Amino acid sequence: MRSDYDLIVIGSGPAGRRAAIQAAKLDKHVLVIEKSRRVGGVSVHTGTIPSKTLRETVLNLSGWRERGFYGRTYKVKSDITADDLRHRLGKTLDHEVDVLEHQFTRNNVTMINGHARFLSRQEIEVTLPDGRIRQFKFERALISVGTKPYRPDNIPFNGTTVLDSDEILSVQQLPRSLTVIGAGVIGIEYATIFSALDISVTVIEPRTSILSFIDDELIDEFTYELRDRGIKLFMGCKVQNVHACDGYCLVDLSDGRKVKSDAVLYAAGRLGASDDIGLDKIGLNADSRGRLKVDPVTFETEVPNVYAAGDIIGFPSLASTSMSQGRIAVCHAFSVPNPAQPEHFPYGIYAVPEISTVGLSERELKEQGIPYECGIARFRETSRGHIMGLQRGMLKMLFHIETRKLLGVHIVGEGATELIHIGQAVLVLGGELSYFIDNVFNYPTLAEAYKIAALDAWNRLSLHDLQQDTEDTPDLSVVNG
Repeated sequence: MRSDYDLIVIGSGPAGRRAAIQAAKLDKHVLVIEKSRRVGGVSVHTGTIPSKTLRETVLNLSGWRERGFYGRTYKVKSDITADDLRHRLGKTLDHEVDVLEHQFTRNNVTMINGHARFLSRQEIEVTLPDGRIRQFKFERALISVGTKPYRPDNIPFNGTTVLDSDEILSVQQLPRSLTVIGAGVIGIEYATIFSALDISVTVIEPRTSILSFIDDELIDEFTYELRDRGIKLFMGCKVQNVHACDGYCLVDLSDGRKVKSDAVLYAAGRLGASDDIGLDKIGLNADSRGRLKVDPVTFETEVPNVYAAGDIIGFPSLASTSMSQGRIAVCHAFSVPNPAQPEHFPYGIYAVPEISTVGLSERELKEQGIPYECGIARFRETSRGHIMGLQRGMLKMLFHIETRKLLGVHIVGEGATELIHIGQAVLVLGGELSYFIDNVFNYPTLAEAYKIAALDAWNRLSLHDLQQDTEDTPDLSVVNG
């Protein structure tokens, strides 16, 4: 007996929607089940799109980008409120939802709202918003339920002054001071966004460094800027207790210090939202963080014809890579030839300033014993950077000493997440230093920093060549006796 659907997708985030549309383009009968009222998942409603929209709104209304010329006190709007931030957010989310719904309609993808639970390896039930239950048969399934904030029992979340990373988007009143617990990507993004509003921000992190997967030199540059604008960084400190008092919050630290602020944002990790979808019915088990194990090439789970993609499978937990994973999973599921996920993908952190990186870092090159040299450009060295009033920002490239091939690109500063794609293209295509030196870049642009950094690397590599020539030249005084 034929199944109701060739593919059922649980979750309509980046992985789920890309998988659904890919399957539909293969003329498959596809059903997407979304627990929330609107399509899009965490990415559209509480994660990627909202936080980046909030960032852009803050930078525009605060006049942040103009402060290099007009001073740190410059503002476009003197009294920015939470309503100002939500106004643009609402319009952006409505647009995203409209686009996604149109894509599903155009590709004949069926979507229903409800909570999905597996009944077996061929059947699933969906509890609809009105309480009714429907059951569907399927041949293949993709789990892309995403994640939810980690909420430890000792943190007194109240939705107003003690918030998780989803709740911070619906805050009714902007605090005058904010304590952020957790210096991961989410915590750092929100800490710097609220700091741009001239809100006093303190960041607490139990580890001794932030964003340890990013190149050390970039983090040094980034950390210096945070401290320079008044963000307090309490590194190597654990949170003992959080108290929501009348009119303020108090955080007790493991070293005996206390931090007082108007509000607390707890952003120390997220959990896979896999705890109530009937994994036991199909023989799957999630790890302690709610994540699922998959084949790293095909994204198939340990259960044949059941796949998982996106944040539910862990690192790198990016919307961009999640989309690629969803598409690759579907192509494998229906035996369609498809290239593997690229080895090099860009990582973007939408802090203020942005950080973006692709390829290997200096630390990784040293660990692997790869001979390399670097080239660095400061944004203030470019005419465009001066025009924009940029005081900081840098682009760093790493090249193999012998082959001159590009090994990694690391950027911190305005437009980093856009600029990185030039380096990504050259890296993926196996390009060398000569590309950046011989090519012509628009002038004035920040992209010109690539040529400046390349010339810096060329100068350093020339020293290696000179040293090699010296070592290869025989000592004639010895030969001639």
